[in-house]
Amino acid sequence: MMAKIGLMFAGQGAQHPGMGQALYQSSEAARKLYEEADRILGWKLSELCFNGSQEELTACAHCQPAIFVTSLAALAARMENSSGEEEFVAAGGLSLGELAAVTAAGVVDFENGLKMVAKRGELMDECCRSTIGAMAAVIGCDDSVLEAACQKCGVVVANYNCPGQRIVSGEAKAVEACIAEVSSASLKTQLLQVAGAYHSPLMATAAEAFGAFLGGIAFEAPKMPIVHNVTGGWCEESTIPLKELLARQIVSSVRWEECAGALMSKCDKLLELGPGRVLCGLARRIDKRYPTEATDL
Repeated sequence: MMAKIGLMFAGQGAQHPGMGQALYQSSEAARKLYEEADRILGWKLSELCFNGSQEELTACAHCQPAIFVTSLAALAARMENSSGEEEFVAAGGLSLGELAAVTAAGVVDFENGLKMVAKRGELMDECCRSTIGAMAAVIGCDDSVLEAACQKCGVVVANYNCPGQRIVSGEAKAVEACIAEVSSASLKTQLLQVAGAYHSPLMATAAEAFGAFLGGIAFEAPKMPIVHNVTGGWCEESTIPLKELLARQIVSSVRWEECAGALMSKCDKLLELGPGRVLCGLARRIDKRYPTEATDL
């Protein structure tokens, strides 16, 4: 019986020097995507992935295209070597990874998907330079306590990643005040090494400009169901158009715990595509018995 596979695409933060190089060397399908990406962007993304430093890979304008291409290259290699015993039936991605899911589902082709990601990264970098934002992980805090503290301090919950793991985002001093507020009610709080306050109102300018940019991109009907970060549910069940969801996502909470649960309900196994194993780790915290696999590039 053919296994029903759900695709999970990695988000920003999973990047590391050398990612995808083994794919490039072993898979013709993956190599073609990297070469195509270099042509579309007009600069050597492949060189950045394979030989760039961690610092060079950290900027949104670099890491977002790099992770996007590496994730889709992993999918291309998987399909190239497929034995025909698995079927990709649904897709989702964490934040940035959602654009890879949209591309994998056939909503846009690879070129337009990459252009979308490159623009998104540029716009978010601009917001980071014009604001003083921060993000922090909060582990083991009751949601009602955390959300009350966020409201009091003027920050937001940026990520609902899995049971007991949340990320808060906003102005740097406000984030510090929030984690101080909840420290006694949490197992752990930790400031993250990020360039800005992603998935918060500080990204509003990027969200607005990205929405305008998407107006010039033609979208096709998806060839498989896509789960969306903003709603935590299936795009086809939302009353909000997909382009609006993708723009709104930049300033909205990422409801990954709900997204992963939706994928699990349709699939026999979840396959993480891209660098790292973050999403498999989150899936195990949601349901430790559910089968997952990571490409871990």
